[in-house]
Amino acid sequence: QVQLVESGGGLVPPGGSLRLSCVASGFAFENYLMSWYRQVPGKERNLVATISNTALSKSYDDSVAGRFTISRDNTKNTVYLQMNSLKSDDTGVYYCNTYYQEQDHWGQGTRVTVSS
Repeated sequence: QVQLVESGGGLVPPGGSLRLSCVASGFAFENYLMSWYRQVPGKERNLVATISNTALSKSYDDSVAGRFTISRDNTKNTVYLQMNSLKSDDTGVYYCNTYYQEQDHWGQGTRVTVSS
């Protein structure tokens, strides 16, 4: 079965950086688009960044463009989210996602808190 395991979250001051990782298994990772989402309490889960299977195409929410970078290593079945110049509004739980066999699949999430 599909498994997505995120890691790398934590507490960071404003202006700091974090790198999130998501290790995937149970499907042919190299063939599928991968995404990162963010959710804050009481609000819906919002798309942050997406990367195509070959990494040739990437897209970002306007709120993170220029600060976050999504990447992937298909030899390690891993997708990354490099987050720089973090702001308090970036606080939330970050989820890795893929759409496989007509179903969304999610990891357990990793919490990012941006606070001084």
